[in-house]
Amino acid sequence: MSKRQYFGTDGIRGTANQPPMTADVALRVGMAAGAQFRRGDHRHQVVIAKDTRLSGYMLEAAITSGFASVGMDVVLVGPMPTPAVAMLTRSMRADLGVMISASHNAYEDNGIKLFGPDGFKLSDAIEAEIEARLESGASAPLAASADLGRVRRLDDVRGRYIEVVKSTFPAGRTLAGLKVVIDCANGAAYTVAPTVLWELGAEVIPIGVKPDGFNINKGCGSTDTALMQRTVREHGADLGIALDGDADRVLMADEKGELLDGDQLMGLIAAYWHRRGMLRGGCLVSTVMSNLGLERYIGGMGIDLVRTQVGDRYVVEHMREHGCNLGGEQSGHIVMTDYTTTGDGLIAALQVMAVILESGRPASETCRVFAPLPQVLKNVRFSGGAPLEDIKVKAAIADGEARLSGTGRVLIRKSGTEPKIRVMAEGEDQILVNAVVDDIAGAISTAAGA
Repeated sequence: MSKRQYFGTDGIRGTANQPPMTADVALRVGMAAGAQFRRGDHRHQVVIAKDTRLSGYMLEAAITSGFASVGMDVVLVGPMPTPAVAMLTRSMRADLGVMISASHNAYEDNGIKLFGPDGFKLSDAIEAEIEARLESGASAPLAASADLGRVRRLDDVRGRYIEVVKSTFPAGRTLAGLKVVIDCANGAAYTVAPTVLWELGAEVIPIGVKPDGFNINKGCGSTDTALMQRTVREHGADLGIALDGDADRVLMADEKGELLDGDQLMGLIAAYWHRRGMLRGGCLVSTVMSNLGLERYIGGMGIDLVRTQVGDRYVVEHMREHGCNLGGEQSGHIVMTDYTTTGDGLIAALQVMAVILESGRPASETCRVFAPLPQVLKNVRFSGGAPLEDIKVKAAIADGEARLSGTGRVLIRKSGTEPKIRVMAEGEDQILVNAVVDDIAGAISTAAGA
């Protein structure tokens, strides 16, 4: 497949009001996606949500116009988590779901994520077809005047989502007795997340719940957990939860304020489900980024760690193809297909809390299930060209692989959402891992002219 101009590893993303995140592109995406999913003579419907960043207003209006112009009815639900869009798309029997969000990025960025009628993110093949419609420049078939789409707002969506999330927590159990810090990243879950925890009986300390259009993910949330960790310690909380801007990923902290990443959380849930015969497919599906310590830990229980390329959509595709029900990413995307079709930070946090409550032990003893191998990641920005094809870069990578042979690994990849090359290495020797990453990153930086 040729390089795509619009879609990356998680929809379309970029700086707001600059290509491809302009009102014009959003309008054309609405028209192209609407034309792609028109099938039959029924009234077609699309559900559209957004997070709290300022540019959401502009993009929501533009993409809504695009869908309406090709005859699709639009249901607007306002700021809601990405997994809520997936849930609503299925429950409302909609033809398409749209989330306007740049997830964990700063407010200057925004993006468009598309979900099919089954609530799953679109496949590469379907995105390629939509992209072909965009690149061809051909106008989507416009609806006749009498067939234009109608636009309405759905007011009770928060209550619907809250009840779905609560239903995933073990019946008969509550969170009574737990003091929980919840950091909503000033993002899409700023009202629903604290409400879920409060209704289940927890003592809730909410932070990151005052969005102003500019402060999403700023000094808070799953990409900057220091505030959440500090708040746990200051309030003597039992644990902390940090969501990202659209609440499809989660990181947590134990009662000491020590961070628990996605690998630890997935390892905990996988082991718990395995012991109870709940883990399907005999494996945990993750990506190439997951720590070797996780692989060794679950391998000791007879559970395979299956790795995919980076991106929760690829994790989900493997899960669906092989009948697995647990997967995710080190960054905190955790997908449990018994409950949802995409990463849901709230649902994942509830599953972790269920294990903690059943164990009767503090989070620090329950959730830190393996000792991670030293892992280092560096991002090298580049403006163009193909630095990975440089002879000296290839030599540096080969040398790093040889130095870590048998004790670790090297992973080099281009980001699917930013103009960066990610250099990762892990192994048993921290000093050696640091040296390998520094050498490779330096070679790439030189080749990229940085």
